[in-house]
Amino acid sequence: MLGIYFSGTGNTKYCIERFLQECGDNIESYSIEDERAIPGIKQNNTIVMGYPVYYSNIPKILKDFIQKNSSIWEGKKIFIIATMGLFSGDGAGILGRLLESFQAKVIGGLHLTMPDCISDIKILKRSLERNKEIIKKSDEKIKLSAQNFKKGEFSQDGIGLLSHLAGLFGQRLYCYNATKKYSDKLKIDREKCIGCGVCAKVCPMNNIEIKEHKAVPNNMCTVCYRCVNKCPTLAITLLGKKVVEQCGIEKYLDKTI
Repeated sequence: MLGIYFSGTGNTKYCIERFLQECGDNIESYSIEDERAIPGIKQNNTIVMGYPVYYSNIPKILKDFIQKNSSIWEGKKIFIIATMGLFSGDGAGILGRLLESFQAKVIGGLHLTMPDCISDIKILKRSLERNKEIIKKSDEKIKLSAQNFKKGEFSQDGIGLLSHLAGLFGQRLYCYNATKKYSDKLKIDREKCIGCGVCAKVCPMNNIEIKEHKAVPNNMCTVCYRCVNKCPTLAITLLGKKVVEQCGIEKYLDKTI
């Protein structure tokens, strides 16, 4: 068994690693950005795949990864972990249907609410204590799901027709174009930017360049919010106009977990 994930600010990475820890010792996991991911998928029959839901849809970078490597999914048994800030009717289901189109077998899904990574929209922000509670509840759900997984009983969050309809009409139908293409909406304030290069380093799309000691965005943003949350001068925004609170999984974890 192998874990494969895409993670923006660490939520999904955390959930995948916690699930695999509960399933057994020494189960490896790789980001889709890791060169070991594709060889690992080829060598393993069971894959636990995690991703953050964007607008009840799949991040463009993950969709491209799956389609580009369409031949490696045939016959693979896949359990999907979908993380979300608010709601997704069929987070596991929409990724599952894509994988099934390449002859994978989706055995189940798990939906986990996590702290929202969108740091430039105030209405989405929760208190530190609330986010810690959210993670604790998700951790409990992970433990239970992993225990059942080991017994061959797979949770079915987001799988099935009713979940499909909830995801479609709950958000995806109205926000279809939000994940259809890469975004060109990333904004960098040149007055605040100090040209440190942190944003360019963390970007999974190589979408940011340093030119004349300033960061410059291109038009291939996958909306993962890494750069917005890592910028030391709060110079970067995407959906909003001002960074309200930078987010990252490490901020919300109790050392006892």
